[in-house]
Amino acid sequence: MKKVVLVYGIIAGLIVAGMMAFSTGYYCARGDFQGGMIYGYSAMIIAFSMIFVGVKSFRDKYNGGGINFGKAFKIGFFISLIASTIYVVGWLINYYFFIPDFMDKYAVAMIAKAKASGISADELAKKTAEMAQMKEWYKNPLFIILMTYVEILPVGVVVALITALILKRKRKDIAPAI
Repeated sequence: MKKVVLVYGIIAGLIVAGMMAFSTGYYCARGDFQGGMIYGYSAMIIAFSMIFVGVKSFRDKYNGGGINFGKAFKIGFFISLIASTIYVVGWLINYYFFIPDFMDKYAVAMIAKAKASGISADELAKKTAEMAQMKEWYKNPLFIILMTYVEILPVGVVVALITALILKRKRKDIAPAI
């Protein structure tokens, strides 16, 4: 089980971290974050397809063709935890070494988007204060780590649950008790 979890977790992590690095570079260079969330969560789903592949591989190659829900979920959860950790480390490297002004650019883009939407002066002031608070929070590496895990890990857990439900099955080589 450890080998499957490590291999597929690392593959998923490299996929999602690579796509994240590309997309943040692209969106920061444009100064426009339109579509970034859709792209980011699509990348997560693509990467977390490795959960399905990993659980199926374990079930078929190492577990006699059967797996219960708990074991399938456990494998999927650990694959998602490894992938999420690689994503978090990738984001920290990307943020601190390549785009340390990310929050400044993001705040400017979100405030500009709010202005363009025609919101009231009070709502704009509230949005500006919210962005200032986010920039302040982003000065704390622990906050960055926690928020980045919150961004990705729940998606992996949902994919692990769905995978466990789809792939659970009794082993074929065991005759039912009479």
